[in-house]
Parts: sequence; C-alpha cells; structure tokens
Amino acid sequence: MRAEQRWTIVLLTLFGGLGSGCILNRPTYYQVSSKYTVRDPQFAQTIGTLLGPPLLSGNTIETLVNGDQIFPAMLATVRSAKKTITFETYIFWKGDVGKQLTDALSERARAGVKTHVLIDWVGSNLIDPDYIKQMGAAGVDVRDYHAFHIYDPQTWMQVDHRTHRKILVIDGIIGFTGGAGIADEWRGKADNAEHWRDNHYRVEGPVVGQLQAAFCDNWMQTTGRVLEGDDYFPKIPPRGNQWGQMFRSSSSGGSENMELLFLLSIAGAGQNIRMESAYFDPDSLTRHSLIEAKKRGVSIQIIVPGARIDQTVVRAASRAHWGEMLQKGIEIYEFQPTMIHCKLLIVDDYWVSIGSSNMDDRSFRLNDEANLNVMDGGFAAEQVRLFDQDLHRCRQITYKLWQKRSLGERIGDAFSTLFDSEI
Repeated sequence: MRAEQRWTIVLLTLFGGLGSGCILNRPTYYQVSSKYTVRDPQFAQTIGTLLGPPLLSGNTIETLVNGDQIFPAMLATVRSAKKTITFETYIFWKGDVGKQLTDALSERARAGVKTHVLIDWVGSNLIDPDYIKQMGAAGVDVRDYHAFHIYDPQTWMQVDHRTHRKILVIDGIIGFTGGAGIADEWRGKADNAEHWRDNHYRVEGPVVGQLQAAFCDNWMQTTGRVLEGDDYFPKIPPRGNQWGQMFRSSSSGGSENMELLFLLSIAGAGQNIRMESAYFDPDSLTRHSLIEAKKRGVSIQIIVPGARIDQTVVRAASRAHWGEMLQKGIEIYEFQPTMIHCKLLIVDDYWVSIGSSNMDDRSFRLNDEANLNVMDGGFAAEQVRLFDQDLHRCRQITYKLWQKRSLGERIGDAFSTLFDSEI
C-alpha cells in the first residue's frame, strides 16, 4: 500500500466529512407515499421517469453464485473480446484472481482490443503495482478514480468520494455487475470462513447500453475523454424478455440518488420484502420506511453478516438501531458460515435491485454506486430461492436476544454510530 493511501484511509476514518459537506448536511427528507405496488404500471413509469433511465425490455440476466461461477464467466468473456473492454471496480487486490484478470486484460489489449480500466484509488489499495505496470505496457488504459495527493488541495476536496461501482462491459453487448470485487476473498463456494458469499450477474440485451453509460460517466469525469461509436454503443437486439434498468447515483446528490430508489421500492411493497446487505446501517428515514411497510402488513426479512465481517464497526453501528425494527416484527438474520457480501432487494416476488449499493449512509451520500433493477417474476423467483438458501445458514436475532447484549457490546454499538457517515 502506498504511504499516501495509508494516510488517506486514516483521514477517512477520523475526519470523514472534511471535504464532503454533503454528509454533514442531510439532503431533503423525502416523503414517499405508498399509493401503488411494484406490480402497478405506475411504479415502472415512476422509476423510469423520476429516476431514469427508462426500463428496457428484451434482456437476459444470468445469476452467478460465488467465485466458482463468477470469475470463470468474467474471464471467459474478457478473453472473447473483439473490439472493446470497459471495466470499473472498487476492489482490485493482489492474488490469483487479480493476476488472472490482469493477464486476460493485457492479452486482449496486445491483440488490439481497446481496453479501459478504472479502479478506485482507496478501494484498490492492496493491488500489486506490477499489475498496473503490466497492463500499461500492454496498452491497457488504466486510471485511478479520485487519486489523492497530499500536496494537491483539489484532491482533498474529493478524498471521501469513491466509486463503488462494479461494471464490466465487453464489446458493448455483454455486461457484468453485482457485488463481487477482484480479490481472492471471493473465490470458492462460500463454504468456509475464507471464501465470501456473493452474487454477480451476466447481462445481455439493450440494458447493457445503460451499463456502458454508467462506466462512461466516471470515465469522462476522470479522463475528460468521451467513449462513443459502435465499438462501445452498438445497436443491441433483444436477447430475452426481462425488463431492466441500470440506475446510477453519485456524490453530487440531487433527486437521482440511491436512497430514493430504495424508498420507492419499500413504499411499493404490498406483500413482502427480502433484503441482503453486506453493510446494513440504514438511516432513520429508511428505518421508518421499513417500519411503515411492516405496519401495512408487509413481511420483511433482512440478512446481514454475523461475526464474520470485514468491518466490525459496521456491524456494531447497525445493531445499535435494530431495537425498534425488531419490536415491530421486522425479521433480522445474521449469516453464520462466512462474510456475506450480497446486495439484494426483492419486493413482492417481482421487483429486484442488485448491484453495488449497500443500505448505509456511505452508499446513499458519498459513493458512486450502480444498481441493476429487474422487473421479472422468473428472475425474482431465482433470487428468492438463493435468499432462502442463505436464510437456512443464518441465526435469527429476536428482540429478546438483542436486549441480552452485554454492557460492553451496547457501549461499543452506541460508540460506533458516531462513524455512521464513514463506514
């Protein structure tokens, strides 16, 4: 890790909001009513016009479960690239997975494929510098997102604004997105403590153009270069019958943000909400929305990491807020075998949101995020099946059990809420 990166991470932890006043001054307190459910045509109309871009039909979205399925599919598609590769990620670390992807990207660039890689400067602090050198020598255009330089005042203003997006697009026609980073922690089948549980998704159809646009958003911001033309945005014929939308948010805020997407989805629930969140630390508005949904008779089940989590302060801050939700009948489960890194929202067995966003202030206020929203009963059924499998590997946290936390745990949980903005 570069020395500047070590100091940056320290600064983010201790003085998180220094250059990002948006975290200190909360945006508008949204008032979202429950006038219709996610199955009502008005819901799709609202999501497509208020948030944008529109939902597009004609897609096929394949679920890849854990590293054993995720990385072979991604690597095979990269190696098949003929014209362009665009790739954006938060985590790109040293290890077998990182080296395999580095080799594949380098080989394609040497073959003449236009290859663009955007990695977050903080999130990828554990990358092997030789990977960057290898890709650069092969002709890969590799850029850091919001690199920090201690003597450059401008970079201080953006130090807390990170890209958390996970986007890979091949030849403008095949895309990947989801929760997985490029690191050995995601290898395997999530059958032991060293291998994390996660989903990623292979996408074909017109919505891939929206994935590409999400990548180009940050690429233009970073480089000033516009990627355009058929090599990046070809005409894409229908590949299936699923409706999809690639929704992106950024630290610039405004009405187009991830929290509003979640609030509209919760308000649109008429029967059930199932959620998996790697870092579940919802603010008071989101907690209130979940409680209101429960009062309407909506069944709510939430899976979060248990003791096996890479950010223990997140778990502590999250637990501090569970009391009222548990009292109202919201079910919370802690995944036991390993770290669960899924970001999944299923509403009424029909509306699904998947991608990079967690249910926390960092995703809602600071990070650049991208979620793929899918409106399809068959796709939702597959996500419910996986959710139920995870549920069987969880420990339910009841209100009585939550109350039995030790005094030390209660103090630690309360103290951790001081860092809600940063974790």
